[in-house]
Amino acid sequence: MSQTAKHIVFSGQVQGVGFRYKAREIAQQYDVTGFVRNQPDGTVEMLLQGPQDQIEACLREIRDSFAGHIRTAEMEATPYSARHTDFRITF
Repeated sequence: MSQTAKHIVFSGQVQGVGFRYKAREIAQQYDVTGFVRNQPDGTVEMLLQGPQDQIEACLREIRDSFAGHIRTAEMEATPYSARHTDFRITF
């Protein structure tokens, strides 16, 4: 199955609510790699890589878990990078 990569920027009340830790917990249940990190402007940046269906399922679960906190999720395709071998919180 081909590998895809998505760059997502979440806005809303996404810092200070355990978003990164829960997102990592969710992502580790799927066949995805990448990272999640807070941004100085109050958004949370995420890179998800893997099979398209796994990325979509992971994002659906993250959105469901933080439905009351996410205002927007801007997503764009990005080149796949083999350097990400797991999913982690970065700083």
